[in-house]
Amino acid sequence: MEWVETTGRTVEEAKDAALDQLGVDEHDAEFEVLEEAKSGLFGRLRQEARVRARVRPTRPRPKLERRERRKRGERSSSGNGRPDDAPASTKAAPGPAAPKTTGAKPMQELDLDAQAALVRSFLEGLVDAFDLEGQVRIDLVDEETIEAHVDGGDLGLLIGPKGNTLQAVQELARAILQKDGPGGARLRIDVGGYRERRKEALERFTRQVADQVLASGSATSLEPMSPADRKIVHDTVNDIDGVRTTSEGEEPRRRVVILPE
Repeated sequence: MEWVETTGRTVEEAKDAALDQLGVDEHDAEFEVLEEAKSGLFGRLRQEARVRARVRPTRPRPKLERRERRKRGERSSSGNGRPDDAPASTKAAPGPAAPKTTGAKPMQELDLDAQAALVRSFLEGLVDAFDLEGQVRIDLVDEETIEAHVDGGDLGLLIGPKGNTLQAVQELARAILQKDGPGGARLRIDVGGYRERRKEALERFTRQVADQVLASGSATSLEPMSPADRKIVHDTVNDIDGVRTTSEGEEPRRRVVILPE
């Protein structure tokens, strides 16, 4: 995933602008602070903060790379198998065998198919728990992304007002992936086609507001939205001449403003 670079009056504002461009939540992004904001005379802003960000990679390092790292670690020890600064006596007189540990086994990395199976099991159990009629469909979009769809009628209980329940379901499924294996794939869940309908409705609404801004010459502030919804608004306005967008506020009250150029 390519990096994007943004600026703001503060580092947090620059990060929020980056999330708008990426269309993801903060825990799905990684940041590098390139420049801190600097104040001039009388508290005026002399230099904006500048950050770069990208969607957080989810794939673990290839096994070959991890093996090379282990080899480099081994080369830092002497050939007799002990650290160079260890006392010589540590090599002599074998002691009693080390007791077997009964602790938890190290977590194993789950491949994408195993993670997809976990998501499917979770969603099918959720549908059964709500006593709903729905079929779970899993799409492996790329090597890092899982899309899960629950298809069927009368699935409103899994969507909730403004998709709030659906967002909670997605967060819970993501937590399960992170609990059962390091990293966890990037995950998108849709129920009853809600997200696609939301995208189409948001695009239509954005075009209507943009027309009003063009006609009145006055800026319009939209309701607070998630980073993914804000990205839809930004992308839609980018294709309309004579208007532009900016974002203001802080999560979870951050909103898009459509204004004339």
